[in-house]
Amino acid sequence: MRSGGAGRVDERGWRRPWRGLGRGRGRGRVLAGLAVLVGCLLVFHGAVPEVAGRPGSLLEAFLPWFGLAVPVLAALALLRRSAVAAGAVLLPAAAWLGLFGGFLLPGDDRPPDLLAVQHNVGDENPDPVGTARALAGTRADLLALEELTPAAAPAYAAVLAPQYPYHAVQGTVGLWSKHPLAQVMPVDIRPTGVGEGWNRGLRATARTPRGDVAVYVAHLPSVRLGPAHGFDSVRRDESARLLGAAIAAEPAGPLILLGDLNGTVDDRGLAPIVSRLERPSRDFAFSWPASLPLARIDQVLTRSATVTRLRTLPATGSDHLPVAARISRRGSP
Repeated sequence: MRSGGAGRVDERGWRRPWRGLGRGRGRGRVLAGLAVLVGCLLVFHGAVPEVAGRPGSLLEAFLPWFGLAVPVLAALALLRRSAVAAGAVLLPAAAWLGLFGGFLLPGDDRPPDLLAVQHNVGDENPDPVGTARALAGTRADLLALEELTPAAAPAYAAVLAPQYPYHAVQGTVGLWSKHPLAQVMPVDIRPTGVGEGWNRGLRATARTPRGDVAVYVAHLPSVRLGPAHGFDSVRRDESARLLGAAIAAEPAGPLILLGDLNGTVDDRGLAPIVSRLERPSRDFAFSWPASLPLARIDQVLTRSATVTRLRTLPATGSDHLPVAARISRRGSP
């Protein structure tokens, strides 16, 4: 008697199961394993050790992009007709939505108490006048600029002066405001081994109609990515600790940090700052590089205030995109 069912008939007339089915189940297990790995990296990215090359910080710099693995894995699971793999894909999908799903929700359209724009204008910007005009056109209450060169700073000051009568510059960072500025001072975030002329931090008090707000502008050191040292963020992380300590010492009250922090809010190297402030709850607003934005390293973080909406603005002559934030103070209706 010959066995029934689909399969291959051998020389004795017996039917054997297709070998491809076994391979299919194996591939399903591999896909399921990959899906579980992606889900675990999303949920437990903080557990990735900072060994040589700092893979943890590198992973966190591009964490939102791990969501692209979900449709790829789902398509492969359907192609292989693997229920195990399809079920496993739900793990990274749920993890990504838990981390970033809120970014897809509509922003709060209520009139903000303040509109702030953060922009690294670029020290090689070929058109500072055009960039300044674009920034003035935002009608923001506060403009924070980084990489102000001595040659370009007068152009920004001249163009912005009619709308922004108050401004302060410390080194290569500046703040322009529609409201009076007081208590302007540098903030020392210079890492070890950097010359004394390096000044990338300032602090001022903005006298707004709804009360005083402490405003910080900062530009942390760049990170380096290469085969020799991996993700090198030592100097940036040291500056982040110095800036975090300055913020921690700030008296209670509303505070806004505007700056090119050369890292995302998920990057553990910025934890000394991010742990003390409130991050925006919506909008990816990838700001760098301007030609193909992959990450938001230009940040607007707050204390006793909330960023209700964050978005990037059209490109200027810089390699960064400007970032505009609508900010509401605590207790605002």
